[in-house]
This record gives sequence, structure tokens and C-alpha cells, in this order.
Amino acid sequence: MDSKISLRQMRVGQQGRIASVTALGETGRRIRDMGIIPGTSVSVVGRAPLKDPIALRLSGVTISLRNKEAEYIMIDVSEAPSEAVYTAA
Repeated sequence: MDSKISLRQMRVGQQGRIASVTALGETGRRIRDMGIIPGTSVSVVGRAPLKDPIALRLSGVTISLRNKEAEYIMIDVSEAPSEAVYTAA
């Protein structure tokens, strides 16, 4: 089953694997420089009160993206990583 959605559509706590990044130019370079590349596991760890920006956890770091940037990133939610995600109590 193919279940790809944009990163912007993901809910807090949802996980998946980056399928593609369609941003071009400076925006595309900035996204790639942050380590957002196809094949990388990602989870949504939070959202601001007005839903923008979105906080992501990938490759051991937490980063923040605007919804406009998150729209360029497609996530395969059917390939969510199997390892457990622990949060501080």
C-alpha cells in the first residue's frame, strides 16, 4: 500500500521515511543542508500553537520547518521506523 503524504500533513507523534524532496533553488539547498534527504527516518515532535512551524526529529537532532517548506517534502508513512521513540517525562 502506497501511503505518501506531505510532511505538513503529518500529526504530532507520527513517523515515516522521507520519500522525496521537490523544492528547488535556495529552498531546496537549505532543506538538504539540514539533512532532509530521501531515505531518512523522521518523526513529528511538535507544532506551534498556530500549527506553524513544525518540529521534527531526524538523525538525532530536532529541527524546525515552516509549513511552506514542509509542503515540498513527501513522507512514506508505511515505512515508519521500527525503533521506539522515547520522550522525557
